[in-house]
Amino acid sequence: MPNNIEGRGLSDREMLQLCLELEKGRCRSISNTILETSHKQLRDIYQQCYDNANDNQYRLYEIMEEKGWYKTEIASIEEIHRVQEYMQNNLHPDKQL
Repeated sequence: MPNNIEGRGLSDREMLQLCLELEKGRCRSISNTILETSHKQLRDIYQQCYDNANDNQYRLYEIMEEKGWYKTEIASIEEIHRVQEYMQNNLHPDKQL
């Protein structure tokens, strides 16, 4: 149900989409910070923040998916195998020699 009064504001869908994008950005930012942090205790704190943001992002996705606002396609077995092969070849490029 839209929450905009007389055409002003954001719809529920737009608000959820915005929140989802913000959480995705937060996950990327925290992930980069974790990669650059060498202090173990600080890394653990950032990891907790990442886990929280990741959980939030997934909950938002689930709500949007339930409402039909976030459509995803189911990958075929062939597509999954193609991606697996691609990743294996690119994660170990020296094996291709």
